[in-house]
Amino acid sequence: MSDTYRAMLLETPGRALRCVRLPLRSPGHGQLLIRVEACGVCRTDLHLVDGELPDPVLPMVPGHETVGRVAACGAGVDGFTPGQRVGVPWLGWTCGQCRFCTHAQENLCDAARFTGYQIQGGYAEMTLADARYCFPLPDAGDAAPLAPLLCAGLIGYRALTLAGAAQRLGLYGFGAAAHIVAQVARWQGRAFYAFTRPGDRGTQDFAVQLGAAWAGDSTQLPPTELDAALLFAPAGATVPAALRAVRKGGKVICAGIHMSDIPSFPYAILWGERSLQSVANLTRRDGDEFLALAPRVPVATQITRFPLAEANRALEALRNGDLQGAAVLVMN
Repeated sequence: MSDTYRAMLLETPGRALRCVRLPLRSPGHGQLLIRVEACGVCRTDLHLVDGELPDPVLPMVPGHETVGRVAACGAGVDGFTPGQRVGVPWLGWTCGQCRFCTHAQENLCDAARFTGYQIQGGYAEMTLADARYCFPLPDAGDAAPLAPLLCAGLIGYRALTLAGAAQRLGLYGFGAAAHIVAQVARWQGRAFYAFTRPGDRGTQDFAVQLGAAWAGDSTQLPPTELDAALLFAPAGATVPAALRAVRKGGKVICAGIHMSDIPSFPYAILWGERSLQSVANLTRRDGDEFLALAPRVPVATQITRFPLAEANRALEALRNGDLQGAAVLVMN
């Protein structure tokens, strides 16, 4: 094993990632050293690179949809063995002692650290991760299609569970997360309505291919009132649009880590016991449940592959809306 590895490094927000070689470190107590096979490119990575997230640790290797093989286990690690395939999500460490951690709400831990933001991430050939926040993945098959499940899938699943028994779902921002949630919703017998950037006929057609009952612009009203709306687009203007689209007693759930400011809106569109809620990160229970559910659906991720060294091109494609589904960096 080489004593260095390639990684894409963010040194200054607003500037391109730089391909560098970093020294290889041994896993510490409770850690896994992972040889990365693939890493998804998430919109949160784009927010980080563009300087829209506060107080990042720099320099930083982005990436929190990491799939790889265990290269070595640190002291105190149970349940993982070298060669095993694992996934590393956004939530990378918590204190384990606060009122949130002790009540299965570790996603709200005030001391939490996040992969690719405060913990070096998966845009690299090797990475270290807290074994408590790694998930076993199927050993067989291609790694790349699994990568979007680690964030787009998990955050989408958490948003979907918060929607309760809603049967008519609006999905605003039909990208990586929505195209996974759509498959789960259909499998559960729910109808989904896809909302895209105005005029984005290609994405609307993609949504219809996945079974959308309707697809249109995010500025439009759907043909029927919605029970709930899941917002994956980072545009604050989608919030009042979604409130207008849901019925009385309906829910609007904001599933992004970052969103532009929500414009003012009349109280009348919130009235009628409509509710507005955010999704914060994920719990380990979310991961266990969703990763067990995904092969039963089965979820088929739509991906575009990029070599590790072309991470900047993948981010630009995401920024420009040039992708259907998700972008994934592959290491080989």
